[in-house]
Amino acid sequence: MQTPAQISFKGLPHSDAIESDVHKKMAKLEKVYPDIVSCHVVVTASHRHHHQGNLYSVRIKLSVPDKEIVVSNDQHDNHAHEDAYVALRDAFDAARRQLEDYSRVRRRQVKSHTAPLHGVVVQLDPEGDSGTIHTPDGRQVYFHKNSVIEGFERLEAGSEVRFHEGEGDDGPRATTVHIVGKHHVTGE
Repeated sequence: MQTPAQISFKGLPHSDAIESDVHKKMAKLEKVYPDIVSCHVVVTASHRHHHQGNLYSVRIKLSVPDKEIVVSNDQHDNHAHEDAYVALRDAFDAARRQLEDYSRVRRRQVKSHTAPLHGVVVQLDPEGDSGTIHTPDGRQVYFHKNSVIEGFERLEAGSEVRFHEGEGDDGPRATTVHIVGKHHVTGE
């Protein structure tokens, strides 16, 4: 971390034990995402009636490149948070999950939905169970009749199609094929 973690206490005196626990949990967060710029943790004790214990809430503010991650576990009805260490654990678990999500986005591992490819059927197998699509970039993509959504029988050479591509045993293969109708908007 570029700057040391700042730890504040509200409604309770400074605690070396809680501060030590925060530093341990921060070290674990840095293993998840080592480029944390700064961290500010606020531990708050809300004073309750004498027959019930104090409830602790923890607010964590992490600065990472291009983003600020804030976790607040103000759970006034969660009696597990009568223990400051449980409140810390829950807040840092939430921060870890957010950091993992952020890290996946930064590494571009979030699944993106690509637009279907476009092409023209150039060949249908004489046995009637497969064909070939010619793409605008000059590739030939094989497809099987089971990949055609609604209407393999309607296909003929020259039919315009949209398709999703996968890798087959012998090269590119259309995994789903949609016939482009007269009223289909291509978005091009």
